[in-house]
Amino acid sequence: MSPTAAPESPRTRLGCYTDPCGRSRELRARPGYGGSTLVVDCDAELEERCHLVAHLGPDEPFENAALVARRYLEDERDVRCRCRLLTPEDVRALPFAEAERGRGEAAAEALGEPSDRRGWAYRLDLLDTGMSIPELRWRRHPWRAPGGTARTLSLREAIGRLESYEPIRTLTQRALARHGGEGAVSTTTLRAELERVQNSPIVLNRRLREVTLAVVGSERLSMSEIAMRCGRVKRDPRGNVSGETSWLARRLGLLPEGGQTRPTPWIHSDVLALIARRGLGVSPREVEAA
Repeated sequence: MSPTAAPESPRTRLGCYTDPCGRSRELRARPGYGGSTLVVDCDAELEERCHLVAHLGPDEPFENAALVARRYLEDERDVRCRCRLLTPEDVRALPFAEAERGRGEAAAEALGEPSDRRGWAYRLDLLDTGMSIPELRWRRHPWRAPGGTARTLSLREAIGRLESYEPIRTLTQRALARHGGEGAVSTTTLRAELERVQNSPIVLNRRLREVTLAVVGSERLSMSEIAMRCGRVKRDPRGNVSGETSWLARRLGLLPEGGQTRPTPWIHSDVLALIARRGLGVSPREVEAA
């Protein structure tokens, strides 16, 4: 294998060490989403409680993974390294995706077109629907999604795709105020969609997911403990009790619901409050998405 080649197997060993408890640990490179590389610190035998050391972009040479591992092992001689636990979201995300998303959204919002991380832009368009006047609706357009086709979608769908109420909600309110009284544009559907979103007990789960993963990553609580606090308990054939982590992962949007292919960005406000208060010990307001 050349120095800059990507790993040929699902796991490439980068080094090893013995932790303060006498357990053997290994540094490994794993393939990540979109050609990225995850450098993880795992138990040499059990592969449990893997910690994320680094997440390298798809444009970085594989030798950077070896460099990161070498530096990590050098630091380990002097101080016990504390990296957060690897999460399912790490495996399916590009590194720096949030920062890139923020830059893209800021640029698109300046043009009145919010964008999502998959390369789609969202725009309020006037559509010819067969009525005597055009109808104002949200449309999804290709931005950095080559080969995509534009389509009309509901306000709720647009918010769910962005996993954020803003700036979609504010742009909608401004458009309704601008066109609402002139009678030259139909805003009936868009107005009804906004009212349903504002009054719905179904809310975004993004902020709850972020807070939960931060708590789990800091090792203050495990997913199993959080589920048990919420009353979601399961027992194995020997009678051992643990938390129903799959239930929690589905509520957080980490796993798809039964029969679905994608995790949902939505959660009932009562369930959000349950996980916040009993599972995490925080106010529901602290985990509500903006």
